[in-house]
Amino acid sequence: MTVLPITIWGEPVLHRRASEVEVFDDELRTLIADMFETNEAANGVGLAAPQVGVGKRIFVYKYANDDGAPPTGVVVNPVLTLSKISGAVPDPDEEEEGCLSFPSGQYPLKRAEWARVEGFDGFGQPVKFEATGWFARVIQHEYDHLDGKLYVNRLMDRYKRKAMKLAKKNGWGVPGLTWMPGVDPDPFGH
Repeated sequence: MTVLPITIWGEPVLHRRASEVEVFDDELRTLIADMFETNEAANGVGLAAPQVGVGKRIFVYKYANDDGAPPTGVVVNPVLTLSKISGAVPDPDEEEEGCLSFPSGQYPLKRAEWARVEGFDGFGQPVKFEATGWFARVIQHEYDHLDGKLYVNRLMDRYKRKAMKLAKKNGWGVPGLTWMPGVDPDPFGH
């Protein structure tokens, strides 16, 4: 297994819809293993293929949950069903989110409290589970990556302005920027 560099906001693969996986082979399973290794090295709770420069509809997660889903898993070609998202202002103490591809920034964001995920594992076998609370947030966050969205795209205006200020300060928003988990300093201080 290999730890892969993580792309940073501005890399084109992060901002376009990923394509469906059509072949479930050893190459796919190697990518999935590398994504698990990268997520572990980055202290992440989830990682989508576009975050490692691959425009395919795959994400991995590592999140202990009370929903009966495995604490680690992969979903290939996921389909997501959500409960309604509250229109309330997000709570900055309880609903703050971060992203490995927008390193060091964390901002409040409302998400659905429930999600159902259907897709496949790395062998093409069906995967289906429900997620609630923070686990549902993790699933929605990773799924967004597959549609070319980062959580900062969903922020309310005042937080979006702060995020864009951070991106400008760090020189993000251009292609070719990455960071290497286990080599570069952990942007979230884990």
